[in-house]
Amino acid sequence: MSFSHFLRIEREGKAGSKHYIVHTVDPRFSVELTPDRDVPDKIGKGVIKRIRLPNSWAGDYSKSAKLIGPAQDFFARTFAPAVPKGFTQRLTQ
Repeated sequence: MSFSHFLRIEREGKAGSKHYIVHTVDPRFSVELTPDRDVPDKIGKGVIKRIRLPNSWAGDYSKSAKLIGPAQDFFARTFAPAVPKGFTQRLTQ
C-alpha cells in the first residue's frame, strides 16, 4: 500500500510526546496513537487513543474505518531505521 497520503506529527508536551497520523486526502481524519510498550520493539502499531473524523451528514464513516489499519501500519513504519541516502538515489534514477 502507498503511504503517500499519510503524515505523522509528533508533539512534545509535559506529559510526554503525542503522535498523530493524519490522512491528508478524502476522507480526511486523524488518529492519535501511543507506542505499544507491551510488544518487543516497544512501538508496535501503536495503541489508538483518539480518532477524529469530520462530521458527516450521511454517516459514511466506513471509508475512514478502512484506513485505520493502514494508518497504524504507517505509524510503525515511521519508526523503522532510515534507508541510506545513496541507496534511495540509486532507486530513483
